[in-house]
Amino acid sequence: MIQKITDNNKKKEITRKVLEALPEWFEVEQSREQYIADSVKFEYFAAFVDDRPVGFMCLKQTGKETVELAVTGVLKQYHRMGLGRQMFELAKKTVIEQGYSFMQVKTVKMGVYDSYDKTNRFYLSLGFKELEVIECIWGKENPCQIYVMALQ
Repeated sequence: MIQKITDNNKKKEITRKVLEALPEWFEVEQSREQYIADSVKFEYFAAFVDDRPVGFMCLKQTGKETVELAVTGVLKQYHRMGLGRQMFELAKKTVIEQGYSFMQVKTVKMGVYDSYDKTNRFYLSLGFKELEVIECIWGKENPCQIYVMALQ
């Protein structure tokens, strides 16, 4: 089951549970804690299995017409079960109803880390298109791939 979450304590609790279980993507404690703290500011969607949270997705406004998929995670044992896609579909429907025209997402460029290659393939499967790679955001060792999607 996918739900929109508005309770800030629940947002932080779910985010912490999921991110701490995904060290391949969220090993840097400072960044992980920032995602947890920031989760209360974002549109927030969570996936539940047997009433237990197993994933989440946060969207933040980055411009008048644009929203960013800021952070998402699904516990590894639930990967490839469609939960990420279901969260995305509800999130996309929500922001279209709110009048946004574009969505973007940033991740590490394909070919740098196996775990992020899986992330890239997930975003491409959702319909995101490559916009550009920028090395100055996270450094040359972690080139930032920006994907975009028209919503209307």
